[in-house]
Amino acid sequence: MLSVLRNRTYRRLFAAQVIALVGTGLATVALGLLAYDIAGANAGSVLGTALAIKMVAYVAIAPAIGAVADRLPRRALMVGADLTRACVALMLPFVDQVWQVYVLIFLLQSASAAFTPTFQAVVPDVLPGERDYTQALSMSRLAYDLESLFSPALAAALLSVITYNWLFLGTVAGFLASAALVVGVLLPKPVTPSAPRTGSAYTKATAGSRLFFATPQLRALLALNLAVAAASAMVTVNSVVYVRDHLARGAADVSLALGAYGAGSMIVALLLPRVLERVSDRAVMLPGALLLTLVFAALGAVTAAGGGAWRWPALLLTWAAFGAACSMVLTPTGRLIRRSAPPEERASAFAAQFSFSHGCWLLTYPLAGWLGAAAGLQAAVIALGAIALASGLLAVRLWPARQPVAAEHEHTDLHDGHPHLSDAVRVPDGWRHSHTRLTDALHTHP
Repeated sequence: MLSVLRNRTYRRLFAAQVIALVGTGLATVALGLLAYDIAGANAGSVLGTALAIKMVAYVAIAPAIGAVADRLPRRALMVGADLTRACVALMLPFVDQVWQVYVLIFLLQSASAAFTPTFQAVVPDVLPGERDYTQALSMSRLAYDLESLFSPALAAALLSVITYNWLFLGTVAGFLASAALVVGVLLPKPVTPSAPRTGSAYTKATAGSRLFFATPQLRALLALNLAVAAASAMVTVNSVVYVRDHLARGAADVSLALGAYGAGSMIVALLLPRVLERVSDRAVMLPGALLLTLVFAALGAVTAAGGGAWRWPALLLTWAAFGAACSMVLTPTGRLIRRSAPPEERASAFAAQFSFSHGCWLLTYPLAGWLGAAAGLQAAVIALGAIALASGLLAVRLWPARQPVAAEHEHTDLHDGHPHLSDAVRVPDGWRHSHTRLTDALHTHP
């Protein structure tokens, strides 16, 4: 799988992603300590609001960026986002009011909402081969999982010799290093539409969303996003409750539980490139979503058990299974979007996926926390498990088992040499070719 790093452009982009992720992880730890300094016992509510602001920024900003991404230099857009994030992180140590934290978090996450979908849309152009791109998706999944384990450990080591404010400087350094790596690469030119997008700002901003709703497998992806969000919210929000309260274990075991989730995800990410050479994305993603329901059932049994030493290893296995099932859904997502969206619509499609997926987390994160606190962990397990089950079944229904049949059609309004006509045959009125049905600016007819 590491062979994909032989590509110099991708190697630098991947390094930029990893370094920025580590910087973000350090900021997450430092932000929690900053919130405690400012708000004391109310630090939890401050962080909860900051997380909600983060998700709102992702949901609102990503589609707006997708609307103009095809008219902006992608390298400049990513570098500008990194520099913005560095400037915001540099200001965080100097805040002394809660509202200042909220404003800076919104700016920071808005820049991330510009960087991440653009990065995701660039990688398929850098690695056009299916096998290389699949390996890159697994590498990206590993990067996220390793960061969740490495950043807290690094932060703990640094905090033994420095105060938390200095962690923000590590965040600044990470974003600056990311910008330096991106600015040094030559990105392939994106495929541009034959004519500029027309319509209102709203129409342009919702182009990716309309593509999702018009394409069966992308409609299924919307449901899959919700299933994954239900599981990841249970792990992220309630791990500390299970470990500290339900099982009465030490604080260090919270990291072990989260590590089990990351380990399950990484194992699947390592195995999937070879698996996806033999089976379709559908054959991996749908079983992964349905597996989440079984894992929720197992978690319900652990939650209902009155006692027993077996509950701790059972929880670790359950968390690892959650990570594995989520990775089965998340890792092939980029392949699915690349196959479903024409090259000139990829930026909008990845922005829409970024927005939709975080919109699901915006729903499930507070549900996992509030329901668990108000009605107990078992109620949270039942509610989120029901969401995962309904979402998985809906995805099965929405995603047709057979691949769409290629439709033959003509283009009469595209110029000679247009990238979309690479396999077309010249006819008297234009160009004729066939491919699976697309809903985009080039194919407006149903």
